[in-house]
Amino acid sequence: MVDTASRGGAAPAPATMKHDAPAPIDGNEAPVVDVAALGRQLLGTWADTRLLARERAGRPEFQRIEGQGMAEHRERVLSQLHLLVDSGAIQKAFPKSLGGEDDHGGNIAAFEELVLADPSLQIKSGVQWGLFGAAVLHLGTTPHHEKWLPGIMNLDVPGAFAMTETGHGSDVASIGTTATYDPDTEEFVIHTPFRGAWKDYLGNAALHGIAAVVFAQLVTKGVNHGVHAFYVPIRDEQGAFLPGIGGEDDGLKGGLNGIDNGRLHFTDVRIPRENLLNRYGDVAADGTYSSPIASPGRRFFTMLGTLVQGRVSLDGAATIASAMGLAIAITYGTQRRQFNAASETDEEVLLDYQRHQRRLLPRLATTYAQYFAHDEFLVKFDAVFSGAADTDDDRQDLETIAAALKPLSTWHALDTLQEAREACGGAGFLAANRIVGLRQDLDVYVTFEGDNNVLLQLVAKRLLTDFSKQFAKADAGVMARYVVSQAADRAYHGTGLRRLAQTIADFGSTARSVHELRDEETQRELLTDRVEDMVTEIAGRLRESRKLSKADAAALFNRNQNELIEAARAHAELLQWEAFTRGLARTEDPGTKQVLTWVRDLFGLGLIEKHLSWYLIHGRLSPQRAQAVTAYIDRLIERLRPYALDLVDAFGFAPEHLRAAVASGAEQERQDEARAYYAAHRAAGTLPKPEKSVKSKR
Repeated sequence: MVDTASRGGAAPAPATMKHDAPAPIDGNEAPVVDVAALGRQLLGTWADTRLLARERAGRPEFQRIEGQGMAEHRERVLSQLHLLVDSGAIQKAFPKSLGGEDDHGGNIAAFEELVLADPSLQIKSGVQWGLFGAAVLHLGTTPHHEKWLPGIMNLDVPGAFAMTETGHGSDVASIGTTATYDPDTEEFVIHTPFRGAWKDYLGNAALHGIAAVVFAQLVTKGVNHGVHAFYVPIRDEQGAFLPGIGGEDDGLKGGLNGIDNGRLHFTDVRIPRENLLNRYGDVAADGTYSSPIASPGRRFFTMLGTLVQGRVSLDGAATIASAMGLAIAITYGTQRRQFNAASETDEEVLLDYQRHQRRLLPRLATTYAQYFAHDEFLVKFDAVFSGAADTDDDRQDLETIAAALKPLSTWHALDTLQEAREACGGAGFLAANRIVGLRQDLDVYVTFEGDNNVLLQLVAKRLLTDFSKQFAKADAGVMARYVVSQAADRAYHGTGLRRLAQTIADFGSTARSVHELRDEETQRELLTDRVEDMVTEIAGRLRESRKLSKADAAALFNRNQNELIEAARAHAELLQWEAFTRGLARTEDPGTKQVLTWVRDLFGLGLIEKHLSWYLIHGRLSPQRAQAVTAYIDRLIERLRPYALDLVDAFGFAPEHLRAAVASGAEQERQDEARAYYAAHRAAGTLPKPEKSVKSKR
């Protein structure tokens, strides 16, 4: 890890009001959270960059206008892209030779923070510079950079990233668009052979784009060399399609309507041979194909791997969106009062109810885990793209981590925003309180840059591949060491696997069971053991596939697909838990470390509780110990209740970031006014008597 302090920075001032001191716990003085220090830690490795980006996102000219029509929203976002250029916000990822900074991690960190202003702005800027521009940068060579990147960087050339097709989304290798080389004219002919091969869902395609990076099957001398990328002009200076190019507007969507998504199709469109982005594959004037990567499969995945930053940024932006929803809902939950549960006069605040705590605090713990995992992920990304750690293994590991973490964070964002919406009642349904708009915009993140289930299947295949390579001749009880090396620095004790049943006895006491469950090594063992066994069992069932026909092997794989995806999810959850644990080890303030330990335990035991059926079926937990998991989670949530505001304040969101009336203190003012009104009338004896009290005296 890079030392966070080297790029430190202070967290913004908390957005909410002063908190009451937590009550003593078990007779001991309650720990106190250093909110500012925790905030700095959550900002991660590129803290200063994030703070600068947040300051920008807090300015009205960059923010979404709720309720704005699609046409106006699209034009507003385009104008905001120009503001980003004018403010010097887009240079970080580009070469220093062209006025950039070669700061790949800082670029993603800043880009993620734009979700605070408007997810449409975040994604459209990602289309322009993170996809269109990045494709030219990473798939092209120096002549391409010098010719096209200046116009891309200053927005003279808005562009589309034309990979996805109507008939093929996540399966990029099977796209239908072709680029056939004509040696007589030294041109490629871009062609859409059927309707399903139209390029679809492309940002900048409906209106603003004047060029596109088009992915197509490269055909030369009668041989298909697979998918390659081509720079293709698509509109003239008046905004009309060039000859042979057509398209449609995708129209109104379920969210992100500030982006002009559309479709493109090509009818024998000719482009110069030099428009092939040829870093990984080139065609000579006579049509001879060459590539520095001999394997077509490895070449394809290497090309796509250079564009992994989309998944990296979605993981970070989804985590920020989850934090925003929780900051709004938890702040509101500490102010909104409902029902007289424990008092004859005052109503209870919502967050004092156990069910309300159960709805929000475990999701808060998961969001914390994602913060720590994402910063490590971003450091890995920066190391690969800066060249500091850029071996083939490094790139494969980065691709696998991206495919593991992006599904969990984007699914979590949808779940968290929906729960936050419900936790705010009718107020949460108002557009002015942001949550429903965020939920709509984040919806597509689960299929952006690859459908989440498909991505997890890629992770599972990697786990199985490494298992096969390293343990093909090992006993069936030995897992793929990839899981251990990626997720846990632990040694096995004795021979074979160290089973939980061999590690801790069932003492017949809930208190003693809880003591074991909150042990860090026990949590690691439980989470790792699940991944170990799932991978091992699936590998055993698939071992015979090598002896089967292709059709029978595919059928066998399909029968295990659901478990493969669940194994990959378990692996990703373990990665998050380990990152959280490493982050916890770096926490210095004792009070903060204690509270953060409870949050980490809530996350880890929450995973175990979610998968209790697996642990019971496989004999990893007894029924009594399973009950202890839930019992201790309830205790943890009760302990964390007084720190809920501290934990969301540490996210560092100011009012101009949340822009939600229910999180502004307005609800507290209403409640204080109501309580003062009733208190004054009680003191004056002027409150009407309740009917029930009158009847009870008769």
